[in-house]
Amino acid sequence: MRVYVPLTLSGLAEAYKAGELGAGPLVAYAVTPALREWYLSDDIEELEYAALNRAALASLRLLAADSGAVRRRVVVAVDVADGAAVADPDRALDPAALGEVRIAAAVPLAKAASVHVDSDDAEADVTAAAGALPAADAGDDDAQFVVDGAEDHELLWFARQEIPNLVGLGE
Repeated sequence: MRVYVPLTLSGLAEAYKAGELGAGPLVAYAVTPALREWYLSDDIEELEYAALNRAALASLRLLAADSGAVRRRVVVAVDVADGAAVADPDRALDPAALGEVRIAAAVPLAKAASVHVDSDDAEADVTAAAGALPAADAGDDDAQFVVDGAEDHELLWFARQEIPNLVGLGE
Protein backbone atom coordinates (compact mmCIF):
# COMPACT_ATOMS: atom_id res chain seq x y z
CA MET A 1 0.00 0.00 0.00
CA ARG A 2 1.34 3.44 -0.90
CA VAL A 3 1.10 6.07 1.82
CA TYR A 4 2.11 9.72 1.78
CA VAL A 5 3.89 11.06 4.86
CA PRO A 6 3.83 14.84 5.44
CA LEU A 7 7.07 16.39 6.64
CA THR A 8 9.13 19.57 6.60
CA LEU A 9 12.66 19.79 5.19
CA SER A 10 14.07 19.63 8.72
CA GLY A 11 11.88 16.59 9.41
CA LEU A 12 13.19 14.99 6.22
CA ALA A 13 16.78 15.68 7.37
CA GLU A 14 16.03 14.00 10.73
CA ALA A 15 14.49 11.01 8.95
CA TYR A 16 17.54 10.75 6.69
CA LYS A 17 19.93 10.80 9.66
CA ALA A 18 17.83 8.23 11.57
CA GLY A 19 17.21 6.08 8.50
CA GLU A 20 13.49 5.97 9.25
CA LEU A 21 10.31 8.01 9.24
CA GLY A 22 9.14 8.59 12.80
CA ALA A 23 8.93 6.30 15.75
CA GLY A 24 5.21 5.64 15.36
CA PRO A 25 2.39 6.13 15.42
CA LEU A 26 3.01 7.99 12.21
CA VAL A 27 0.30 10.05 10.48
CA ALA A 28 0.14 9.57 6.72
CA TYR A 29 -2.39 9.76 3.90
CA ALA A 30 -3.56 7.02 1.55
CA VAL A 31 -6.41 5.99 -0.69
CA THR A 32 -9.00 5.11 1.94
CA PRO A 33 -12.68 4.25 1.41
CA ALA A 34 -13.64 7.73 2.65
CA LEU A 35 -11.24 9.38 0.19
CA ARG A 36 -12.64 7.25 -2.65
CA GLU A 37 -16.17 8.31 -1.77
CA TRP A 38 -15.22 11.98 -1.45
CA TYR A 39 -13.20 12.08 -4.69
CA LEU A 40 -15.73 10.09 -6.72
CA SER A 41 -13.22 8.42 -8.99
CA ASP A 42 -12.10 4.88 -9.69
CA ASP A 43 -8.84 6.01 -11.31
CA ILE A 44 -6.11 4.94 -8.86
CA GLU A 45 -3.66 7.56 -10.16
CA GLU A 46 -6.18 10.33 -9.51
CA LEU A 47 -6.92 8.93 -6.06
CA GLU A 48 -3.23 8.71 -5.17
CA TYR A 49 -2.77 12.29 -6.37
CA ALA A 50 -5.63 13.32 -4.07
CA ALA A 51 -3.94 11.51 -1.15
CA LEU A 52 -0.67 13.26 -2.01
CA ASN A 53 -2.45 16.61 -1.93
CA ARG A 54 -4.00 15.79 1.46
CA ALA A 55 -0.48 15.07 2.74
CA ALA A 56 0.76 18.35 1.24
CA LEU A 57 -1.91 20.19 3.23
CA ALA A 58 -0.79 18.35 6.37
CA SER A 59 2.79 19.40 5.58
CA LEU A 60 1.56 23.00 5.36
CA ARG A 61 0.07 22.56 8.86
CA LEU A 62 3.46 21.34 10.11
CA LEU A 63 5.04 24.48 8.62
CA ALA A 64 2.44 26.69 10.30
CA ALA A 65 3.36 25.13 13.65
CA ASP A 66 7.13 25.57 13.12
CA SER A 67 8.04 29.19 12.41
CA GLY A 68 11.70 28.27 11.85
CA ALA A 69 11.07 25.67 9.14
CA VAL A 70 11.94 26.39 5.52
CA ARG A 71 8.65 27.23 3.82
CA ARG A 72 8.51 24.30 1.43
CA ARG A 73 6.02 21.45 1.75
CA VAL A 74 7.50 17.96 1.83
CA VAL A 75 5.75 14.62 1.28
CA VAL A 76 7.44 11.23 1.27
CA ALA A 77 5.70 8.44 -0.67
CA VAL A 78 6.32 5.11 1.06
CA ASP A 79 5.19 1.58 0.34
CA VAL A 80 4.04 -0.30 3.44
CA ALA A 81 2.46 -3.69 3.92
CA ASP A 82 -1.30 -3.87 3.50
CA GLY A 83 -2.83 -3.50 6.94
CA ALA A 84 0.13 -1.47 8.28
CA ALA A 85 -1.76 1.77 7.62
CA VAL A 86 -5.10 2.01 9.39
CA ALA A 87 -7.79 4.68 9.05
CA ASP A 88 -9.61 5.77 12.21
CA PRO A 89 -13.25 4.68 11.72
CA ASP A 90 -14.42 7.33 14.20
CA ARG A 91 -13.07 10.06 11.90
CA ALA A 92 -14.31 8.59 8.61
CA LEU A 93 -16.83 11.40 8.08
CA ASP A 94 -14.54 14.20 9.28
CA PRO A 95 -13.56 16.22 6.18
CA ALA A 96 -10.23 17.12 7.82
CA ALA A 97 -9.35 13.43 8.12
CA LEU A 98 -10.03 12.35 4.52
CA GLY A 99 -7.36 9.85 3.56
CA GLU A 100 -5.66 10.02 6.95
CA VAL A 101 -4.13 6.80 8.22
CA ARG A 102 -1.87 5.84 11.11
CA ILE A 103 1.14 3.59 10.92
CA ALA A 104 2.00 2.00 14.26
CA ALA A 105 5.73 1.46 13.73
CA ALA A 106 8.59 3.43 12.25
CA VAL A 107 9.03 3.05 8.51
CA PRO A 108 12.55 2.58 7.10
CA LEU A 109 13.42 5.43 4.77
CA ALA A 110 14.70 2.75 2.37
CA LYS A 111 11.03 1.96 1.65
CA ALA A 112 10.48 5.47 0.25
CA ALA A 113 9.38 5.35 -3.36
CA SER A 114 9.82 9.10 -3.89
CA VAL A 115 9.98 12.48 -2.21
CA HIS A 116 7.84 15.44 -3.27
CA VAL A 117 8.97 18.98 -2.41
CA ASP A 118 7.96 22.51 -3.33
CA SER A 119 10.27 24.40 -5.66
CA ASP A 120 11.99 27.55 -4.45
CA ASP A 121 9.48 29.74 -6.28
CA ALA A 122 6.64 28.38 -4.13
CA GLU A 123 8.10 29.65 -0.86
CA ALA A 124 6.31 33.03 -0.85
CA ASP A 125 2.90 31.44 -1.46
CA VAL A 126 3.58 28.64 1.04
CA THR A 127 4.66 31.22 3.64
CA ALA A 128 1.47 33.20 3.10
CA ALA A 129 -0.64 30.01 3.20
CA ALA A 130 0.92 28.84 6.47
CA GLY A 131 0.11 32.21 8.02
CA ALA A 132 -3.47 32.15 6.71
CA LEU A 133 -4.31 28.63 7.93
CA PRO A 134 -5.86 29.61 11.30
CA ALA A 135 -8.19 32.13 9.67
CA ALA A 136 -9.05 29.69 6.86
CA ASP A 137 -9.86 27.02 9.45
CA ALA A 138 -12.19 29.53 11.12
CA GLY A 139 -14.11 29.96 7.85
CA ASP A 140 -12.48 33.10 6.38
CA ASP A 141 -12.93 32.80 2.61
CA ASP A 142 -10.13 35.25 1.83
CA ALA A 143 -7.72 33.26 3.98
CA GLN A 144 -8.85 30.04 2.29
CA PHE A 145 -8.03 31.64 -1.05
CA VAL A 146 -4.49 32.29 0.22
CA VAL A 147 -4.19 28.68 1.43
CA ASP A 148 -5.42 27.44 -1.94
CA GLY A 149 -2.66 29.54 -3.54
CA ALA A 150 -0.06 27.12 -2.15
CA GLU A 151 -1.94 24.24 -3.78
CA ASP A 152 -1.45 25.93 -7.15
CA HIS A 153 2.19 24.88 -6.92
CA GLU A 154 2.89 21.31 -7.98
CA LEU A 155 5.30 19.44 -5.75
CA LEU A 156 8.46 18.37 -7.55
CA TRP A 157 9.36 14.66 -7.69
CA PHE A 158 12.69 13.41 -6.35
CA ALA A 159 14.13 9.92 -6.00
CA ARG A 160 14.99 8.67 -2.51
CA GLN A 161 18.68 8.87 -3.45
CA GLU A 162 18.34 12.66 -3.85
CA ILE A 163 17.37 13.25 -0.20
CA PRO A 164 20.93 14.19 0.92
CA ASN A 165 20.97 17.03 -1.64
CA LEU A 166 17.47 18.18 -0.66
CA VAL A 167 18.38 18.51 3.01
CA GLY A 168 21.86 19.97 2.47
CA LEU A 169 23.79 16.83 3.39
CA GLY A 170 24.92 16.04 -0.14
CA GLU A 171 28.53 15.65 -1.01
